[in-house]
Amino acid sequence: MTTPDETAERVVAALLEWREWLERTAGRFAELAPPPDASPEDRSWHLERACVRLVTHTLDSGAEGGWYGQASIVLGWFLTSTGMDRAEAARAVQRAIGGRFKSWVTPERTLIESVGEDLAAGLTGHAPYRGHREREALEVLHDRY
Repeated sequence: MTTPDETAERVVAALLEWREWLERTAGRFAELAPPPDASPEDRSWHLERACVRLVTHTLDSGAEGGWYGQASIVLGWFLTSTGMDRAEAARAVQRAIGGRFKSWVTPERTLIESVGEDLAAGLTGHAPYRGHREREALEVLHDRY
């Protein structure tokens, strides 16, 4: 830090950047949440896709070495935004990730998808399934980021 004015400018810029990221993240939560009337199979699909996209969103946040901790927090926030108890959400995220993410290591897409599948199956009792033509438009919408 340098002068008080320069320091204040940097702090304000950082807070505004963080707020913008939080607002984008909240928007993603709303887009990715399973519909309230979703069947367990559909809920599983939505949760798996949300997990994959939110982990990727966190990787792109600039969190660098701490990305995996931030990903856990974001997934917990997402689950609580869908009505889940905070402690239950934290346990579900911990069970799904299970130490598979590492500091300063960008995970392979297959690992992120595996975590998503484990999260979804752990919460719904149903493995998510792929290849649904009726969900193609939703996939494209969610993949636009």
